[in-house]
Amino acid sequence: MSDSRHTHKSHAEHDHSHTLQPVHKHNHGADACCASKAAAPSLIRLSEAKSADARVSSFRIEAMDCPTEQTLIQNKLGKLAGIQQLEFNLINRVLGVTHNLPDTSPIIDAIKSLGMQAEPLEAGVDAPAVAPVKKHWWPLALSGVGALAAEVIHFTSAAPTWVVAIIALISILSGGLTTYKKGWIALKNRNLNINALMSIAVTGAVLIGQWPEAAMVMFLFTVAELIEARSLDRARNAISGLMQMTPEQATVLQADGNWVELDVKSIDLGARVRVKPGERIALDGEVVSGSSTIDQAPITGESLPVEKTVGDKVFAGTINQAGSLEYTVTAAANNSTLARIIHAVEQAQGARAPTQRFVDQFSKIYTPVVFVLALAVAIIPPLFMGAAWFDWIYRALVLLVVACPCALVISTPVTIVSGLAAAARKGILVKGGVYLEGGFKLDYLALDKTGTITHGKPVQTDYLSLDPTADATAPAIAAALAGRSDHPVSLAIANAAVDKGFATLAVDNFEALAGRGVKGEVNGQAYHLGNHRLVEELGLCSPQLEEKLFALEKQGKSVVLLLDRSGPLALFAVADTVKETSREAIRQLHDLGVKTLMLTGDNVHTAQAIAAQVGIDQAKGDLLPSDKLQAIEDLYAQGRRVGMVGDGINDAPALARAEIGFAMAAAGTDTAIETADVALMDDDLRKIPAFISLSRHTAAILKQNIALALVIKAIFLGVTFAGLATMWMAVFADMGVSLLVVFNGLRLLRK
Repeated sequence: MSDSRHTHKSHAEHDHSHTLQPVHKHNHGADACCASKAAAPSLIRLSEAKSADARVSSFRIEAMDCPTEQTLIQNKLGKLAGIQQLEFNLINRVLGVTHNLPDTSPIIDAIKSLGMQAEPLEAGVDAPAVAPVKKHWWPLALSGVGALAAEVIHFTSAAPTWVVAIIALISILSGGLTTYKKGWIALKNRNLNINALMSIAVTGAVLIGQWPEAAMVMFLFTVAELIEARSLDRARNAISGLMQMTPEQATVLQADGNWVELDVKSIDLGARVRVKPGERIALDGEVVSGSSTIDQAPITGESLPVEKTVGDKVFAGTINQAGSLEYTVTAAANNSTLARIIHAVEQAQGARAPTQRFVDQFSKIYTPVVFVLALAVAIIPPLFMGAAWFDWIYRALVLLVVACPCALVISTPVTIVSGLAAAARKGILVKGGVYLEGGFKLDYLALDKTGTITHGKPVQTDYLSLDPTADATAPAIAAALAGRSDHPVSLAIANAAVDKGFATLAVDNFEALAGRGVKGEVNGQAYHLGNHRLVEELGLCSPQLEEKLFALEKQGKSVVLLLDRSGPLALFAVADTVKETSREAIRQLHDLGVKTLMLTGDNVHTAQAIAAQVGIDQAKGDLLPSDKLQAIEDLYAQGRRVGMVGDGINDAPALARAEIGFAMAAAGTDTAIETADVALMDDDLRKIPAFISLSRHTAAILKQNIALALVIKAIFLGVTFAGLATMWMAVFADMGVSLLVVFNGLRLLRK
C-alpha cells in the first residue's frame, strides 16, 4: 500500500487555512449558547487582502463560548480600522485576530466594552488551562426563594403590593444581574439575543405590575441556562477531553545514560523515550527497541490490540499493554496524530452543515421580525380596537419570550459536535458538518482496489511443479533469482521461500529483463524466472501450459515461471490478498442500500476476480487516474450521489470530484488528515458504512430538532395570541424545547 495520500482541494468548506492550536481542558459557566443574529463561520475575512505588515494575535476569552458572544465580538471588531481577519475557536475560547495595529490594546478595549476579558496569548505558547470561575450558589437560591415567596404572598394576598414588589425585586437582582448586563450590552450593539429579549420581557412585566411573574421568569431562565450550559459541556468535552488521554510526563534517555521523567512539552524530536507495560504513550514515535501489543482505539478505533516491534509507529494517547518499549520521538506534543485529530474536529465545527446555515439565516430574519410583531401586538389592538393595554402588552411580553429562536439556533451545532465526536471515537475523522450531514445521501461508493479492498502487498498463493526431477530445488532457485529483484511479485516469491526455510543460494551473472523477468546462473546452471511473455520469447510455451496460466490469471493472479534450457520447471502464482474486513464492509454497504463500484489500474481479470470475492456490484480495470475520474462523472450523469475511497495519489482526481472523499489509513500521515473529507484512521473499510449510518442518525436528529422547535413554538404562539399563556409558561416553552433538542443531539455520543 502506498503511503501517498490524496492532496485534493476539498469543497467550499475548506477554502481557508488554519493554524494548528493545541486543545485544552476548560469548563463552562452558566452562560449557555443561545440565539444570535447569525452564528458566523469560524473564519471571518474583514478585508479582501492581508497587508504586508499584518500579524496574528491570539486571545483567550473565557466568556466566549457560543455564537451569541461571537456575533457581538465580530460586529465590534469589524468596526476597528486595521482588523483584517478574525478566527474563532469556540471550543478553546480562543480568538485569532489578523491586524496591522501597532499594539493590541484597541482589541482588548473593544472586547472589554462587551463585558468580556481578552487575555493575550504569546505566539507558539499553549493557552493556559483556565480554572473554572467559582460561582456562589446563594444568589440563585435567594432568587428562587424570593420568586416563590412573591408568588405565594401575591396569591394569598397576605401582604401589600409594595412588599411583593420588594421581594420580587430582590429575586430579580440576585438571579438576573448577569442577564441584564449582557442584555444591555447586546442592545447597545443592536443585537437581539436571548439576554436582550429576556431583559426586555422582565422589565416590561415589572412596569405593568407583574412583580411575582417577573421574578419567577428570571429565576426559571437562569436555572434553564445553567442546565443548558452543563448539557453543552458534554458535547464540547467529548472532543477536548480526548487530549487528557496523553500523559503529562515521559521517561527520556539523557546524554549520561540515565532515564529521567520530563514534561512532554519540553521533549525534543529524536529523543529516546521508554514506556512500561500498562502506561500510555506520551508522544508519537518509532519503536527502536522491544516489542509489545498496543491498544490503539483512541486513534484508530480498532477494538483489538496491535502488535508493535522495531520500526513500527506508535501514537500518543495509545496504551502499551504487554512488553516494555523504547521509541524515538517523531512529533512534538502539540503536533501529534491525536492533537491533529482534535484540531481537525475543531476546524470541522467552522465548516457549517447545510441545515446549520439555513437555521442561521432563518434566525437572522426571524428574531427582528418577532420583535416587531411583539411591538405590533402591544400597540395595535389597544390603539385601533379598543382593547385593554395591560392585556396586550402582557401578551407581547409573553410572545417575546416564547418566540426566541434559542432552541432552533442551538439544535444544529450541538448535534453536529456530538456526531463529530462520536465519529472521532471510532477512528473516523470527519472534516466538517457538511460531510457528516451529507453522508446519508450517498447511494454509490467507488473504491480503489490496492490498499483499500486488498492489503496492497502481494503474497505467493500457488506453487505447481512442472518437472518432478526439479521439484526439490525449484523453490530455492526461484527464490534466489527473485531475491535479486525489487519487483513486488519477485519479493512475494522470495518471502515465501524464507518463510518455508529454504536455503539461500548464490546467483551469478544476474540480469533483469525489463517487462519480462530476470535470468542468472545458480550452481553453474542458467535459469530464467519470468512471466508469460518471457516463456513465449524463449519458445518454451505449450497448449497445456497456456491452459494452466489462463486458469490462474482468470482468478486475478500474476503467474511467474522458473525455466531452464529444457523448459518450464515450476509455476508460481502471486496475488494481492483481500482484507478480511472488506467482505463484511461491502455487505454492510449493500444493507444500507449503497451500490459499489471498484476502480483499479490492474487488469480486467484481476478486477473481476477481486470484485467477485468481496461481492462488489461492478468492477472496472486497466484504468488511469483520468479514467477513474471519468467513471465518477459517469455516475453523476446517472443522477447518483457518489463517494470515493482511496489511499494513493493516483486516486486524487476521483477523490476530489466525489461528493465525499474517504482516505484510508490516515494515522500518522499529515496529508491525509489535512486534505481528506473523511479520513479513516486505519485500514478497516467497515468504518465507511459506520460513517453513513452515523450520518443518517445525525440528519434524522437535525430534522427532529427543527420540527420540535418550530412545532412547539407555533403551538405556544397560538396559545399566546388566545391570551392563555403566562410568562413563566413561555420560559418553560422556550428553555424546555432548548433542553429537549440539546439532549436529543447528545444521543449521538452513544452511537
